[in-house]
Amino acid sequence: MEGDKPLTVTLMCTVVAVDHTQLCYRVCSRCEKTLPQTHENNTSSSSSVCKYCNFNNAFNPLSSNSKRLFRILMSIASDTKVFVVVMFDRAARVLFGCSADEFFDFAKIHPFAAENAAKALEGEMLRVTLSEPKNGNAQHQRVVSVVPLRSGFRPVIEILRELYA
Repeated sequence: MEGDKPLTVTLMCTVVAVDHTQLCYRVCSRCEKTLPQTHENNTSSSSSVCKYCNFNNAFNPLSSNSKRLFRILMSIASDTKVFVVVMFDRAARVLFGCSADEFFDFAKIHPFAAENAAKALEGEMLRVTLSEPKNGNAQHQRVVSVVPLRSGFRPVIEILRELYA
């Protein structure tokens, strides 16, 4: 029916694998529209200017107007199948324990942080609520909420800080 919320389902699952090659993307810090992909080592703000908000930044062109948000592809296993889901910022912060910008800055100092984050999440038992994609072009169900089931769960950033201490 038109106007209905996407179908959601809650299930218990295990993290099988996490794609650590690209854990985040850039958005405009004002309107949160996705910005064009740039080389991560490029710190020039001109390559990541929001075309919708650019006029607001005309008097201060050097100010940063972007931030990173998590977008994580991961394979999960339920009791009946294994499938790929996408987890965006709100849900990913629960598992990572920090913002995508904080994680990116940590990963700049520790080059294998993303790979180790993926390893830390493998085997984690979760209760996830999945919804059908809002965008007709999307390929994967979205994780709209996540609850770690292990009583001793620690966010990824805590594990990595301990590992690299």
